[in-house]
Amino acid sequence: MGAHREVPAGTGSGSDPGADEARHTLVRNIVARGGLADPAWRAAFEEVERHLFVPYYYVHGIGGYERLWGEDPDPVRRRRWLRGVYGDEALATRMRDGELVSSSSQPSLMALMLEALEIRDGHTVLEIGTGPGYNAALLSHRLGDAAVTTVDLDPEITDSARAHLAAAGYRPTVVTGDGARGCRQRAPYDRIIATCTLPSVPPAWPEQCTPGALILAPVATGLVLLEVRATAYGPRAEGHFLHTPAYFVPLRGASPLPEPIARPGGVPRRAIGDELFRFLLTLTAGRLDPHEALSLWEREGRPQRERYGVTVADGRQWAWLDDPEGPYTWPLGEGF
Repeated sequence: MGAHREVPAGTGSGSDPGADEARHTLVRNIVARGGLADPAWRAAFEEVERHLFVPYYYVHGIGGYERLWGEDPDPVRRRRWLRGVYGDEALATRMRDGELVSSSSQPSLMALMLEALEIRDGHTVLEIGTGPGYNAALLSHRLGDAAVTTVDLDPEITDSARAHLAAAGYRPTVVTGDGARGCRQRAPYDRIIATCTLPSVPPAWPEQCTPGALILAPVATGLVLLEVRATAYGPRAEGHFLHTPAYFVPLRGASPLPEPIARPGGVPRRAIGDELFRFLLTLTAGRLDPHEALSLWEREGRPQRERYGVTVADGRQWAWLDDPEGPYTWPLGEGF
């Protein structure tokens, strides 16, 4: 479980009864839906206070975005803020020129991702996409500060995350830099987790892993879980997508994500409206004609995400259906 730490005055269990109750309710709801089966992760979600990491966030309002914050003099708006903080939803935490540049992920999705990594005591973890710092705090609670490194390109984001983490009593290593390059000075890592959407898996990540390490990254509109193996030609990272859809802010500094054709002629509306077909279109955008994608999708029985995978090896990277060496493979763009 997590290492013992001194929590600053004003934080920790019992500091805000309303927040405590809201947090415990959130955890109970995630558990009721089958999440947080690992007691260590349940303890982390019970004890790490999300409201310390999202002192304000933005919601859609009339004519644009509305800012909710915990120090609002209006008690009704403060209650709205707290209700949103401990709702099971992603929160827009930083906007720039009307564009979303940072967010706090949906808690149940965070729980699913952290449990999928099969983290054990003694593991070291690299997080790509620091955001407000909440996920890094959960990792630090589980493994201790020294085991956690988190990277973000934006100094405003990393400065803010350090402050949030310190207020909550956590001090992992927070690095301002290009997440696609990893963080070589802190390598090797037993686990890498990305909380931003990628066009492909940066080749630097497997190179900074221990043999047997796991990498979990959002690619297309899914989450791919790769295992890293050592070979005579260098590391090989390979694995399948998880079952769940996932939508994150894109990794800044990477090439733009390919856009699938919204409604190619001759492709039925029912297919375009199917989330799994759109996943295939996004995964193969620019590399597989949409009509060919439709034929494949129907011929293979509308495959679930778990049948798709990604391989990074020998300076190449490709996505595949069922078999990395099978008939259905598509190169993934470098993007970095």
